[in-house]
Amino acid sequence: MSLLHLLRKFALERPAAACLSFDDETVSFADLHSRSSRLAHAMRAAGLGSGDRVVLIARNTPHHFELLFACAKIGAIALPINWRLSAGEVAGIMADALPGLLLLDPGFMGLVCDIAQLPVTIDLARDYDEWRDASADADPANEADPHAPLLLLYTSGTTGQPKGVTLSATNLSFVERMAREQWGFDSQSVNLLAMPLFHIGGIGYGMMALSQGGHTVLIQQPTPDAVFAGIDRHAVTHAFLVPAVIQMLVDAPGVEGRALGSLKRILYGASPISEAVLSRAIALFGCQFNHAYGMTETAGTVITLPPEDHDPGGPRAHRLRSCGLPVPWVELALVDPATGHTVPTGEVGEIRIRSGMVMRGYWGKPEETARTVTADGWLCTGDAAWRDTDGYVYIHDRYKDMIVSGGENIYPTEIENVLYSHPDVAEVAVIGVPHEKWGESPRAYVVLRASGGPDEADLIAYTRARLATYKCPTSVRLVESLPRNASGKILKRAMRDELWLKDPS
Repeated sequence: MSLLHLLRKFALERPAAACLSFDDETVSFADLHSRSSRLAHAMRAAGLGSGDRVVLIARNTPHHFELLFACAKIGAIALPINWRLSAGEVAGIMADALPGLLLLDPGFMGLVCDIAQLPVTIDLARDYDEWRDASADADPANEADPHAPLLLLYTSGTTGQPKGVTLSATNLSFVERMAREQWGFDSQSVNLLAMPLFHIGGIGYGMMALSQGGHTVLIQQPTPDAVFAGIDRHAVTHAFLVPAVIQMLVDAPGVEGRALGSLKRILYGASPISEAVLSRAIALFGCQFNHAYGMTETAGTVITLPPEDHDPGGPRAHRLRSCGLPVPWVELALVDPATGHTVPTGEVGEIRIRSGMVMRGYWGKPEETARTVTADGWLCTGDAAWRDTDGYVYIHDRYKDMIVSGGENIYPTEIENVLYSHPDVAEVAVIGVPHEKWGESPRAYVVLRASGGPDEADLIAYTRARLATYKCPTSVRLVESLPRNASGKILKRAMRDELWLKDPS
């Protein structure tokens, strides 16, 4: 059942039930259905229809949900753009997608003011409500092709130019099964949505409670005060948090005195988390935890580590290093990309995914799509992993980040995990740098929690006590921060830049 069918169902069966809350406003299921219908008619009146793109640039607000459902009702394509990008990056996306309408928070006018030919633009603060509400709220009753593009999300560009990932209503329909079967959502669930809605971890995960008739609480910035206030005010039961936010929460002053008893489950993912931080979070929040592995190209989570495997200090503690098991509607294979052959249990191979969740393709890039999705439907993720005898998947690294030193393959994530376990290390990233003898050697860039901590020799010794010597970094650089893209991912591509290597400050 598509998300649009579910909205129609809940608008009929429980119209007054809380659907979305933002600041002091709560939108019911009937409200969201009505607003998205009005928006759909307004977009049609503006000349938009099947396949046309509609850009939204704004922080988390109910507008994102209105737009996605309005597009579903007329066959258009929603394109939320990352407002953390530069004006040049936004211009590149606009030139690639060629939208017919722009819904814009005026605070981000600077991102588009230099674009010579903007589409019709609606100011979200000044004009949007009146423009939308001038149309009727009758459901357009459109039954668009469920496999046609509905959502267009541009990847973060960690490896180069961003690519538009096209996702259909069918791709997104697996949200309902994930919410119900894997993550314990029901009609009484209250979901805190702190991830940005231009990200699949925001807009995809943000549909979890909605798919069950539950309540979603939007916050714009995941600061400790905002997260704790949202939990307290709305009796939040579920939340998806990236590791950096989890660390902020467990380090927040006075956190031990917070009333967090409503929480039933925290989902986490998108970047590595140290076992020390995860153990502290499990003890602090006292709720269930799930790890989530997925990507934009898979329309969200395809592998999850269930709560029973979050067992620090217990017999399953080793599974905290795993991202879990594939969900039942996903086929997973680990393949040697050089030969295309499946690797044996315990050996490293590329994760490949086949499922109804796999994207339709990259917008306007058939050759790139063909390189990423095989003719028989397998998505080549580029992530290196191995699987144990029980089927649990352990991410090793990105294949393109692998370091070859003296003929040995070294995966930076293995080194990073060791350094993350050091109590004085806040952040770390490892890349390969030229080496006269070995060709390439690992170098670790480390952000310490406080000044006066360990030095280069201390950290190298720490890794040598825990890893084979050939895997250990031969150099460590202490830095104030690591380069990140607009989605917060560490930019190893930028780290390899010669100028950054010379002066990472």
